[in-house]
Formats: sequence, C-alpha cells, structure tokens
Amino acid sequence: MKIRVGVSVGVGPPGLDGIALASLAGDLDALGFDSIWLPEVLTSAAPDPLIGLAWAGASNRRLKLGTTMLLPGRHLLRLAKQIAVLDQLTDGRFLLTLVPGLVRGPEREAVGVDPGRRGEDMDERLPVLRRLLAGEPLGDDDATWGAPGTRLGVLPKQDPFDMWFGGRARRSLVRCGRLADGWLPSLCSPTEAAAGKAVVEASANEAGRTISPEHFGVSIVYATAPLDARAEQGLAMLARGRPIASLVPVGLPALVNAIEAFVAVGFSKFVVRPVVPPEDWHAELVALAPAVVPLQT
Repeated sequence: MKIRVGVSVGVGPPGLDGIALASLAGDLDALGFDSIWLPEVLTSAAPDPLIGLAWAGASNRRLKLGTTMLLPGRHLLRLAKQIAVLDQLTDGRFLLTLVPGLVRGPEREAVGVDPGRRGEDMDERLPVLRRLLAGEPLGDDDATWGAPGTRLGVLPKQDPFDMWFGGRARRSLVRCGRLADGWLPSLCSPTEAAAGKAVVEASANEAGRTISPEHFGVSIVYATAPLDARAEQGLAMLARGRPIASLVPVGLPALVNAIEAFVAVGFSKFVVRPVVPPEDWHAELVALAPAVVPLQT
C-alpha cells in the first residue's frame, strides 16, 4: 500500500489569510507532506474549500488538494462544473470526500436539508454527479439539474474522478460500498475502522462493485499536550460515550503509533489535524514532519 499523510487546517484556523494559506501550502510541500485539506463547514471561520484549494493550488504546483465537502442540498450541475474546473486547473490534484454535514448547532439549518433526509439525498445525487463528471448527459429524470441532454463543458483531469465518503454509521458504510470510491472516517479507533471497512467491502460486493484496497483512509485528530477541560468537552460530544483516549492520540509518538495501527488493519491514507489550531503553523509542521512523513511509502 502507498501510505500518504496530509494535513487538515480544521474549521477555525486563526489568521489564515491568502498569504498565510499560500505559505502553509509551501511548507507542507517542502516538508514532504502529501496534501492540504480544507473541510467545509458553512458556519465556521474556515475558507470555502473550493476557493481556498484553488488559491493553494495556484500557490503550489505539486501538493495535492483535499476537502471533506457537503453533498446534500447542492445543485449538481453547478457542483460538477466546480469540481471539474478545479481538477483541471490543478492538473488532477483534487481529492474529494463527500459528507452529509454536521447535525448540531447553526450548521444543522445552514446545510438546508433535514439531517433525517441527508442520507437519502446523497443516494439520489451521487449517481447523477458521477455521470456528469464522466461526461454523460443529463437524462429525462434529471430535470431538476438542467435540460435533458445537458453535458459539462469541461471534465476533470482525473479519469475517472474518484469520490470518497466519510461517516461511521452503518447506513453510511453501506452507502459508501454501494456508491463511493473510498472511505475516510474520522474519530474512530483502529478496531472500529477495521469493522467499518468490512461493512464497506461487503456492501460493495453485494452491489457488484469493488473498492481499491488503496482507497481506505482515516482522518486523525491529535494533540501535542494533554487535553484541557474545554477540548475534552468538545470532543466528548463527538465521541458519543467512547473513551477520548482511544480516539485522539496525545503526543507525536502516540500519533505515529495510531497511524501504524491503522496501517495494520488495511488503511493507508491519512489526514491529520491538531485538536487545537496552532498559533504558528510553520512551527507545528516543522515538529510534525519528522514524526509522520517518514511513514510514507
């Protein structure tokens, strides 16, 4: 397996203006990381991922550009063109994981689709999005997105263009196996990831599909110092009763051990993010790189 490690800037990086984002992309490339990731949370301080990644991609010509992006509520023809143009402009460096979105706080309403319908919404939209990105025309049943026969005027550089899913609920795993090209969960233990991978692969097999063994990854939140009460409280909501210590490695040696444990159960693509956005990203990356970059193969 080809092990790759990218870095996510999270949902609220302090002071991440255009110059800082370009500098961050340059540091990631110079230090040997595989990719930069900008998540999409509509109500956060983080940049819009498509705009931010286009900026980063113009600033650096080698680094891969990833996002966990919302699918529910999107206009598919517009989204397909945005994806295709970004992938073309960045010479096929765009990495896309689609997610249903957060279900708490202001984001619940901002997504525009009730959380109870978001899975069904993804079921409906992904096949249409996939056909558009493959250059196929809209059909008679796709009138919501445009006139039948409409095609994209530009296609992604990557052919085929892979779309991964996130999520850990069983319905999400089954959906991933039926529809997606890879799986990128977050806040899970190696044991949970291995069990989820088995469900994804079984679902794909039932649908007459296969997912490449290279297409399983994990988003890992890590800490460089023991978590304070505020950080633990925020993570506890997402942990849903599971021990936080099993989900968030504390210290770089623990992060390395976590990555190696995930590799042992068949995962090879990693997106790491400090639980607390650092005041100095350059210093954070200089410390992080010697620990995790050598794991890449």
